[in-house]
Amino acid sequence: MMPIKRNILLNPGPSTTKDSVKYAQLVPDICPREKEFASLMKGLREDLVKIVHGNLEKYTSVLFCGSGTLNIDVCLNSLLPEDKKILVINNGAYSTRAVEICQYYGLPYIELKYPVDKLPNLSEVEKTLLENADIAVVYTTHNETGTGILNPVREIGELAHRYGAIFITDTTSTYAMRPIDIEKDNIDFCMASAQKGLMAFTGLSFVVGNKAVIEKSKYYPKRSYYCNLWLQYDFFERTGEMHFTPPVQTIYATIQAIKEYWAEGEQAKWARHTRVFNAINKGLDELGFKQVIKPEWRAGLVSSAIYPDDSNWSFEAIHDYCYERGFTIYPGKISTTNTFRLCALGAIDEQDIVDFFVVFREALEKTNVAIPVQYNA
Repeated sequence: MMPIKRNILLNPGPSTTKDSVKYAQLVPDICPREKEFASLMKGLREDLVKIVHGNLEKYTSVLFCGSGTLNIDVCLNSLLPEDKKILVINNGAYSTRAVEICQYYGLPYIELKYPVDKLPNLSEVEKTLLENADIAVVYTTHNETGTGILNPVREIGELAHRYGAIFITDTTSTYAMRPIDIEKDNIDFCMASAQKGLMAFTGLSFVVGNKAVIEKSKYYPKRSYYCNLWLQYDFFERTGEMHFTPPVQTIYATIQAIKEYWAEGEQAKWARHTRVFNAINKGLDELGFKQVIKPEWRAGLVSSAIYPDDSNWSFEAIHDYCYERGFTIYPGKISTTNTFRLCALGAIDEQDIVDFFVVFREALEKTNVAIPVQYNA
């Protein structure tokens, strides 16, 4: 088959994919209600649990058609018992999204809010759990993709369990990249989408979690029809199918991507992402860019660089110069600071980053931005 033009996506997803994954979508048309297709989804669901080292007797995965935010919606609206509260530990844009979902559904919640460049205070988390016995769900984001900060999910999960709550964490930008052990990390439910760490395509999202909790949630208030975890899980268990039409071609691509995940290996894949991340940081440092998150708190996948104080700086101009040459950079997601992000996701390696910084430096020079970049403070 003919090779497809390769673009290096340094945005936080969708990520750069391999041609083998692209071509996996070219299959004979099939009705997704056929037994053959249900068998494919069964294997896919099991692999999604195995990627986070889950025991298939205890954990399952539930597939949905949608983007990653759908997973947050599903978990929060489905897993909260009546007359109970959610504790959202919020230090970034994606945990803020969880707060907004609580508000839209009218779910009782407590928000522990921290600056986007700071870690949660575990003593405050424990104090909140101790003082609010009606907290049934604790929620946070593993890697806040807006900044790249890594939250202490194992410690938060331990606290949640100590006080009788379940722990949900958004692993959309760590799943299948940074190694996760769902049991050891005290996670009851995690989530992702096919276009991120699996390096497949948009349209397929999934929740990996505790079967017993899902089955118990059958008796919780029903707050959504399409986005109810129990209804989707139950339909899978009874029929082997998604309740509603699945993204057929994306599922074929995801199955191929998972084959390639196993072939590369968890540790080798994480080592590759780490090489890419280190090369990104090296390139930013050499050009003088400051970053939002200090090195020891970074998740190893997202670098959030601060705009220089230079009247010639134009993110749009820099973006367009790089984009025309096959590299995509992405704006930040911090309301108080102007930033852009470079991400170590996807089917890329260190040499791709070396090549990128040649182009990025050219873009700075062409737009007359001083090198090293300048900051007033």
